[in-house]
Amino acid sequence: MLDDLKMIHERDSQDALGAAAKQYEQLAQSYTTTADNFTPDNIVFGAMGGSALAAQLSTVWPGYTVPFEIVRGYDIPAYVSPKTLFIAASYSGGTEETISALEQAEQKGAHIMVITGGGKLAEIAQQKGYALALLPKLAVARYTTFSNLRALLQLVQNCGVLTQSDALQQLEAQTSFVQQAINAWQPDQPTSTNLAKQTALELLGKSVVVYSGPKLASAAYRWKISVNENAKQVAWTNQVPEFSHNEFSGWSKQPVDKPYAVVELRSSLEHPRVQRRFELSEQLLSGMRPAPIVIAPQGETVLQQLLWLIALGDFVGIYAGLAANTDPTPLPLVDKLKQTL
Repeated sequence: MLDDLKMIHERDSQDALGAAAKQYEQLAQSYTTTADNFTPDNIVFGAMGGSALAAQLSTVWPGYTVPFEIVRGYDIPAYVSPKTLFIAASYSGGTEETISALEQAEQKGAHIMVITGGGKLAEIAQQKGYALALLPKLAVARYTTFSNLRALLQLVQNCGVLTQSDALQQLEAQTSFVQQAINAWQPDQPTSTNLAKQTALELLGKSVVVYSGPKLASAAYRWKISVNENAKQVAWTNQVPEFSHNEFSGWSKQPVDKPYAVVELRSSLEHPRVQRRFELSEQLLSGMRPAPIVIAPQGETVLQQLLWLIALGDFVGIYAGLAANTDPTPLPLVDKLKQTL
């Protein structure tokens, strides 16, 4: 089914696969930003959906020397002060939750930076002289995770808050690694050797749950988003070891033949006890839930594994949508909700 290039072309009306295939280019994308060496006591990042994903990723790699909190909503924490660096991120520039959080941060006297592709956020940043990273316009806006990560690191590189001073250089050095990985998931690569196509077919028509350890949680969240938006299927995610303390028991009763697909993103770089919990959970839950689809990411570092998994998850979600006769790109219900609001 997924080897029919004519079918893929007809269903993928806005070339989501083409956009996903070019993501590696974002790792070397440079932005013109205002030099800013503000040294904060803490960082608050206001964003929703995919715009928040890069921030979540950055807390694992490269990591921060000060507290870092992501706000996915209208309101900011009470501790925000003039010693807080508040970063507002929205590709469209019109996300109402993020704009609300920004206005509150301004009232608190926080130091402001902005990541956006335009819209109201860009206007605010330009009018008030905030440090601004303006993201390039893409045909399919949701594939900007790597751009957002690059922009975030570039904005804060002079603030002394990154645990690795050469983070930008490390990120750019992964361009060929990610490109090579993506080549194996392209539409012209047959299902028999294409991990993305194989995985997508296993998810078809099911509710999807994606599990990971803490190091790969941002990648698991990206898989959830991709399945939701591209395949229009219900999906959620959770982490080990938290899974072991509650959700683990949830699989043990009710119908054995559950209409779910379980994906486990297992890294050899996770804490040894996390790895052991995955193994024991699979054994103890055998016959009580669908056998997990285990994805072992390529890469020798956490950064490589995260980039590899995020790119793979995008292809899996797109192929799942195409296999279900769904155009991956349009989000009519989201658009209708925003218009109604």
